[in-house]
Amino acid sequence: MKIHEYQARQLLSDAGIPVPPGQMVETIDAAVAETEKIFASGEGLVVIKAQVHAGGRGKAGFVKLVRSIEEAREAATFMLGNRMVSVQTGPEGIEVKRLLIAAGVDIEKEYYLAVTLDRRNGVNTLIASAEGGVEIETVAHDNPDAIYKVPIHPLSGLEAFQARALAKRLGFQGRQIQQAATIMQRLASLYSSLDASIVEINPLIVTPPTDQAPDGRVIAIDAKFGFDDNALYRHPELKAMHDPAEENPAEIRAEEFGLSYVALDGTIGCLVNGAGLAMSTMDIVKLHGGEPANFLDVGGSATKESVTEAFRIILGDGRVNGVLVNIFGGIMRCDTIASAIVEAAKEVGFDVPLVVRLEGTEVDAARQILEDAKADIPSMQTAGNLAEAAAAVCDAVA
Repeated sequence: MKIHEYQARQLLSDAGIPVPPGQMVETIDAAVAETEKIFASGEGLVVIKAQVHAGGRGKAGFVKLVRSIEEAREAATFMLGNRMVSVQTGPEGIEVKRLLIAAGVDIEKEYYLAVTLDRRNGVNTLIASAEGGVEIETVAHDNPDAIYKVPIHPLSGLEAFQARALAKRLGFQGRQIQQAATIMQRLASLYSSLDASIVEINPLIVTPPTDQAPDGRVIAIDAKFGFDDNALYRHPELKAMHDPAEENPAEIRAEEFGLSYVALDGTIGCLVNGAGLAMSTMDIVKLHGGEPANFLDVGGSATKESVTEAFRIILGDGRVNGVLVNIFGGIMRCDTIASAIVEAAKEVGFDVPLVVRLEGTEVDAARQILEDAKADIPSMQTAGNLAEAAAAVCDAVA
């Protein structure tokens, strides 16, 4: 599960990590009012950011620095009135419903900081770079030596000496070192306590020196959090932050029926059981020249009702020109799938080619069910193996 930046900033603040003050708004008038409050407090710069679950906001024009009420109204009007299109949204873009209005800060230097799981070594890891403010993937590609990784002990956590040593390697000076080290330790603790999959600050900044802070201040001005869905039952406060408007409606609908569904960009719907089989099925579809429209795993304990719903979801995607069913029955019975296909044909109808490959538990009964239903489902054909099924559905939609 992902959350918005304004929510992530609140979690950082609650953990004692300094962030500039800000407020989420949903209307143009509210954006103007919050801007007025920040100006009234003595700040001369305000940043307005679209709150969406996608990167590339700045390049898309959905992060604006404003110095007047007129500029704030213009920025809010643009963001709330247009879909944001970036490299992460696709050409259709996404609707912006929320804005973060925050005090702007002067920046002397930007850094990148994150905590995630290093799967290769099986340990949570702190990742940092002195090249912040840009996509970390770009840094990793262009200058991999600029990225530092520090393993976090599963019991003692990130040690103070590790954090201070990393802060020095990143180039922090004077009092900045302890500020940065404290933020690193608190971020590592926050990651663990929230069962997160990633916590990211980009950028972590140093402000110019002032009389009150002669070495500048180390502050987080942007943050991204991702959480392990399987652990959300332990964190109702996080579950309450979920914004369904940012999710694919079909994926939410599938989750309600215990289905794993991910929308893709192709034209062939894939209904399978098991994540590994789903990946293999999509690979073979591509091998035969097709493009999967989705990843849909009905799992091992699906019912006739949930499988029928799976067909509704697949056929509800207007891009789907054909459907491939590939089931290897273990716990999942093939006759359940076959009955669901017949039921879906009655309730939803198959106006596109349907290719079915079944193998495993109760496969003979399943094949008989499909044979008896052929007259009622003229668009259906069966296949003896996966290669044959993939070739048939790709030919059908070509």
